[in-house]
Amino acid sequence: MAEYDLYQVDAFTDKVFAGNPAGVMPLSEWLPDETLQAIAMENNLAETAYMIAKGNGQYDLRWFTPGAEVPLCGHATLATAHILYTELGEAAETITFDTMSGPLIVSRQGNGYAMDFPGDQARPLKNVPSFLIEALGDDPAEILAGQYILVVYEDAETVRGLKPNMLLLDKVRTARGHGAAENCVCVTAPGDQGFDFVSRFFAPGVGINEDPVTGSAHCLSAPYWAGKLGRDELRAFQASPRGGIVNCRVADDRVILSGDAVTYLRGRISL
Repeated sequence: MAEYDLYQVDAFTDKVFAGNPAGVMPLSEWLPDETLQAIAMENNLAETAYMIAKGNGQYDLRWFTPGAEVPLCGHATLATAHILYTELGEAAETITFDTMSGPLIVSRQGNGYAMDFPGDQARPLKNVPSFLIEALGDDPAEILAGQYILVVYEDAETVRGLKPNMLLLDKVRTARGHGAAENCVCVTAPGDQGFDFVSRFFAPGVGINEDPVTGSAHCLSAPYWAGKLGRDELRAFQASPRGGIVNCRVADDRVILSGDAVTYLRGRISL
């Protein structure tokens, strides 16, 4: 049997038991996709990241939820960079991850990390599934879409208080007829408690009822709020039970996401 290192990191937080946990597994070569999926299912975390070193601060990177491979994941990218710098001795000032979404660049920023991600533009959603509002349980101000569905509410209290019907919300992927990731739902509103905006993220279609902190969703929500608020630098809070802070800077068609991370677990698995 072969043994592999496996780490668990809480991302977008500076303390354990907060932020979004991600598995990080360094590899020397790719395992079969079904094995990568089985490990992610066994970990039962929102995402497990797998990376292969290519030299000179470059890595191949893939992400799996318990149910599917996904094209982009912010918190697991942050977690992977954290492990490379703190556990595996990476010395490059910047790391480049080659991914399904193109190259992603991560650098150290103080005690945390800054990630350069592609931005996403929210446009009015045509043919809104009739049951979407019923599934969320409250009437929104706007329903838009980019990579994900973006549902905008008038105040943060409403977003914090939503109790979605996950079985009904999962039907969105059937109604829209797109890939699973495109049918995830980000709800957002103007911020409170010193934040520019708040959000939550629901993804029953990929095996995650509520994601604790979703970096990739801020590639959609940050440009939206930058336009609404007339500012390029925004401080966001994802109001899940664990909660997490994401600092965002919108730069043309890119979004720079910054946050902290802390290692929770170091272990080995046998396959």
